[in-house]
Amino acid sequence: MSALEVPEGSDFPLSNLPYGVFSPSPGQPTRVGVAVGAQIIDLFSLFGDEVFSSSSLNAFMAEGPARWSEVRHDLQERVSDEQAAERLAPHLVPQSSAQMHLPIEVADYVDFYASEHHARNMGHLFRPGSEPLTPNWKHLPIGYHGRAGTVVVSATPVRRPCGQRKEPTEALPSYGPSAKLDIEAEVGFVVGVPSERGTRVGIDAFSDHVFGVVLVNDWSARDIHSWEYVPLGPFLGKSFATSVSPWVVSLAALDAARVWPPKQNPEPLAYLRSAEPWGLELSLEVELNGTVVARPPFAEMYWTAAQQLAHMTVNGASLRTGDLFASGTVSGKEAAGWGSFLELSWNGERPVRLGDGTERTFLEDGDQVVIRASARSADGGRLGFGSVSGRVLPALE
Repeated sequence: MSALEVPEGSDFPLSNLPYGVFSPSPGQPTRVGVAVGAQIIDLFSLFGDEVFSSSSLNAFMAEGPARWSEVRHDLQERVSDEQAAERLAPHLVPQSSAQMHLPIEVADYVDFYASEHHARNMGHLFRPGSEPLTPNWKHLPIGYHGRAGTVVVSATPVRRPCGQRKEPTEALPSYGPSAKLDIEAEVGFVVGVPSERGTRVGIDAFSDHVFGVVLVNDWSARDIHSWEYVPLGPFLGKSFATSVSPWVVSLAALDAARVWPPKQNPEPLAYLRSAEPWGLELSLEVELNGTVVARPPFAEMYWTAAQQLAHMTVNGASLRTGDLFASGTVSGKEAAGWGSFLELSWNGERPVRLGDGTERTFLEDGDQVVIRASARSADGGRLGFGSVSGRVLPALE
């Protein structure tokens, strides 16, 4: 059997070639690698380039699109060679024995709010009887700055946060563990090429700066968040942990998944109008304790990543290599496509039933959440992102 034969249904066919940072086994030095089937190609071993003997993808990402294209083309030729198995064998590491690390050194982290369905659900839940969308929502991609230092790689346990909470029926706030711990199924975009402070990144320069795409779980403490967010927005209810998948799927691998976003009405201002379709048709899947509870459709997101990047820099804010910006919760029109338990349980009113017969409104200690995604590939098949997972640990006393 060829070492490069890819099992049917694998997330990592030859058309994918996502990048990650790994140790061949726990405790060994880190390397940059590319996933193919159940294997990792050790790029430092293969190419001998010091940029691939790093603890992050940042140095490689900073080299820019021409270099990204060169390496991808070289890898495609090598893996399609008739002698690929024999020639690549010395450079292969089984994924089963490798330890995966955070793929990037995160510079800044920004989270958006790009799903109209999610925004409407939030409006109905928290502003009943009022217009669910705020007046600015269809004019600009709304976002907030998060904490880069608490972005963690998939499989890192997440401890239940503590903070101030106040229910509407309570006279005063109290302090303690969040009772409404939640997830947000999101898609993240990783910046490779920086920009100069005081300049703008035009919407059609998106692929000149963005290296690739990861899955994101923006863990959320809804009770802490709802008490603190007026007037300045999310803070402690969001900053305790954000999980990302270990594999970064390049924009080039997702070319066949590009689609136009839903029609935007009113028409956005000129700096948010693109000549290219930067919506992505990705199928997400949210699993809790082995039960799939939602399949959010990313193609329905109102604002695209290209629009988010253009808006994020329109005031002259600079990009840095390793910047991560996330889509916000991916939610579809129907309940089966809602990407948070706040929506799925309608703020606790409608428990979600799991395969073992138990029910959840929000997350309990010990719960395991896994988010996956897939897309069309250039060869007409499918490619995947791997997964982003996390288990909830009890709050510290």
